[in-house]
Amino acid sequence: MALPRADVPMPLSRRLSDLTPREREVMTLVARGLTNDEIGTVLFISPTTAKTHVNRALAKTGCRDRTQLVILAYEAGVVRAGEGCGPGKLELLQSSPFIRRSA
Repeated sequence: MALPRADVPMPLSRRLSDLTPREREVMTLVARGLTNDEIGTVLFISPTTAKTHVNRALAKTGCRDRTQLVILAYEAGVVRAGEGCGPGKLELLQSSPFIRRSA
């Protein structure tokens, strides 16, 4: 089996296929502008664990930084323009479908 050439980008679907569901969640939250601390709050994980998920998503997708990860998320349709959080991050954190609420 031939290895992909470094100068030829992988198709979007292949770049995302290796991500775990948690890494996809984290990628979505990164694309919406959340910091590692905010991701930790939303997902009930430590900021260090959030950073680990971000780093794994970067490695698996071949992105060199968070900016490229955001671009990939938009190009792949994981997020759409207007879904970001801007100044209303607190509202996103409070209304996030990722927050587990007790009954």
